[in-house]
Amino acid sequence: MIEAKNLSMVYPDGTEALRDVNFVIQDGASCSIIGPSGCGKTTLLFILAGILKPTEGVVQLGVQPREVALILQNYGLFPWKTIYENIDLGLQMRGIPRSERKRIVLSLLDRLGLRSFANHYPDQLSGGMQQRVGFARALALKPRILLMDEPLSSLDALTREALQNFLLRLWKDNGMTMVLVTHSIEEAVFLGKEIIVLSPRPGHVVNIIENLNAGDANYRTKEAFFSKCREVRQNIPPAI
Repeated sequence: MIEAKNLSMVYPDGTEALRDVNFVIQDGASCSIIGPSGCGKTTLLFILAGILKPTEGVVQLGVQPREVALILQNYGLFPWKTIYENIDLGLQMRGIPRSERKRIVLSLLDRLGLRSFANHYPDQLSGGMQQRVGFARALALKPRILLMDEPLSSLDALTREALQNFLLRLWKDNGMTMVLVTHSIEEAVFLGKEIIVLSPRPGHVVNIIENLNAGDANYRTKEAFFSKCREVRQNIPPAI
């Protein structure tokens, strides 16, 4: 579904963010990307999303660009639009008829427990609820690839864990390919069937760790989870 071939990225100011990055993510897989701060994880995600063009190398996707959705760390919601309007925006831009848009948006509001907040504005919602709105807006477009840039990093521990569970159900129910950039080892292990470990900047692939137990909602309580977290931690090079 996603293949990165010899990706390198040097910004105009001379900053080398990525160097010779190679990996393949299969259709329907769940993949976490982790590495030291500043190692180019977000740059890599933006290249996969088509927002940035690499200096060298190519990305091959098994879908059309319109079938790729990106969820950002800051939720990306428009504060002057209601929750309903934020979810509806992408559908409106694609020219979907109003009646069909309404059906899709209301269905997602029900599914994510947001129906009673449809006419609220983002600043009236908690961080966890705002992130659910971000997920709903992405899901409205029925993506086959979901890219996420640390979407849960600003949330408290309990809300973060609840939304990790939500993401797990989302992946299992929809069969989409999911790529998550995170700083959290535990989050990477809970959600990624494969874990791509990047080096300090310029980021390159240090290791790709198989994580066959990911997908189990009770994984956090098992010794295999803690063992895998230790393995990932041992593979992450120090930033300094």
